[in-house]
Parts: sequence; structure tokens; C-alpha cells
Amino acid sequence: MTLEVLDGGLASTIQDAGRPDWTHLGVPPGGAADPWSLAVANLLIGNDPAAAALEMTLVGATLLARRSMVIGLAGADLGGRVVRGDAGVGRRLAPGRSHRIEAGETVAFPGDATDRGARAYLALPDGIDVPAILGSRSTCLAAGFGGLDGRTLRSGDLLRATKDDSAVGAQERPERIWPAETPWDVTNGPTILRVLPGPALGLDALVGVAWRVGAESDRVGVRLDGEPLQDGIGGEVVSHGVTWGAIQVPPDGRPIVLGPDHQTTGGYPILGVVIFADRPVLGQLRPGEEVHLQAVDRDEALAALRAQRVALEAAESAMRDALVWDELARSAGG
Repeated sequence: MTLEVLDGGLASTIQDAGRPDWTHLGVPPGGAADPWSLAVANLLIGNDPAAAALEMTLVGATLLARRSMVIGLAGADLGGRVVRGDAGVGRRLAPGRSHRIEAGETVAFPGDATDRGARAYLALPDGIDVPAILGSRSTCLAAGFGGLDGRTLRSGDLLRATKDDSAVGAQERPERIWPAETPWDVTNGPTILRVLPGPALGLDALVGVAWRVGAESDRVGVRLDGEPLQDGIGGEVVSHGVTWGAIQVPPDGRPIVLGPDHQTTGGYPILGVVIFADRPVLGQLRPGEEVHLQAVDRDEALAALRAQRVALEAAESAMRDALVWDELARSAGG
């Protein structure tokens, strides 16, 4: 079961849960910038939540289905639609649900549907079939390995499903809708990132301030634009280990929030760290979006993570139960 890439989009890569166990050798953790949406896209079609999927940023790919298949789609609404004819008009492919795609149909994600969220995830049956390197199929752009030769998608690439899901009855599965809320999809006010204090002083200077996501932000880090922090807060320090979500302040006083492709060591003060439960929010920030940082303590961070995992597990259970009932109904002839 294969999707042919007609246009790779802006920054489309194959990502899974990443390589968190190799940072001691200088390998970025990588993986999906929004782990929640990766899991949702996979679970919608019965995959392991960490299976390799297509991550699309702002402007997604245009893909031709060589065979009929069921896909899972989650994350930001990048205007996904089936393209028919010269006008490019066809049915919409909304995120947070599975979709049946017929052989010969073209699907496109032009990025014109919303100003909320930056990344969409498209899952194929049992994950995208690419080699596992250091235990992961994620694309490591900095080192040029993983995914499709360590690079973004381009015209002519083929995305193959690990599992052939074209058996009789597979295409008759009802489309599934994700039954839980999305952590990052707020509708009013600025986006909030909850932050734990870092080893360096100065977190108070970050909170209660309106920041804007800089245009140069990427998977390595999110630049926060605003009034530069006063002298003495940012600067250079002895190089030390860093983590996803760490907020570094270089000498120019403009904070950088590290993302999944961050370098494994850094030489700037770390004023705070975005909590684990807000990684999906961090991964969905768009250039120009207003962001506020909110200081929390360890107990609040752990409670948020527990609540998020409970919500994911409950929705996962509902998805798997629905798939089982579908199989029973088909085996019973209806």
C-alpha cells in the first residue's frame, strides 16, 4: 500500500517516537514534534501509537494513492482534501479521524484551513516502512539519516505501509473519530506554555510577558520574539547537557525553546523547561503566534502529565474496542 509523493510540501518528514536513548553520543532525540498527534493518527487506524508516520509542517504534501487504503489524520488542519480535476475541489479530510482513500485519488494539504496549529500527522497501516536506525525510523535532518535518506520529502518519493490493509473488508471499516480533546487546540486568548524553573536565575523575567513565535523557528528550537531580556540574564556559560523544552537565553536576550531536534549540549543559561505534558503545545506553535509562559511546580507538572496519559489511554481503549467490534460484525456477516 503506497502513497506517491507529487509535492513534498514545506518541511515534511517521517517521524516516530524518536531516539531518546542516544543523546549521550550527540544524537538529537528527534521524533514527532507533537507526540500526542502522532499517537492519535496511529491509534485511529489501530497502529502502535509510536509507529512511524508522516509529519507535515504548515504546508503539507500532495500525495497520489496507488492503492486503496485507510489513513489516520491528526494534528493541525492543513486543509487536507481529495483533489479532483483542475479546480482541485474534492471532499475534505479533517484531522482527528480516519479516512478511506481510493486508488488513483490525490490528496493535498495546502495549509489554508486554519491559523491554529502548525503540524499534521498522517498514518498508514502499521506505520511507514523505512529502515530503523538506532532503534527509530525518525528523520534526523542534522545528521542526514533516518526516514527517507535523512531528508524532507520530495517529488517521486514513495511512502509504503508496513502492513497491507487492502484485504477484503478492510475498506469497509467505518471512519473513526478521535473521542478526546486536543491539548493544544485552544480557541481564545494566547497559547500557554507551563514551565518549571531551570538551573539559572531569571524565570520571573519570562513569565507574564507576551512573546511572539519567531519566523526562524523550526524543529531545533522556537525563537521567542519580544522585548529582549535585560543584560545579565542571557549570555554564555560552560557547555552542559540540555533537554527538549529547555529555555535558553543567548547574549542577545531573545529566548529559544529547544525542540526535538535540539543539540544535545548548550552554552547558554537555562531559565526554565517547558513541562513534558506541554510538548504537544510547543510542537504546534506557528510563526507569529502569541505565547505566554506560566511557572508551575513539580507536582503540577506531574499531575498534568498523568492526566494527559489517562486521557490518551482511555481514548486508545475506545478506539481498540471499536476495531474489535468492527471485526466481529464483519465475521458475523453484517
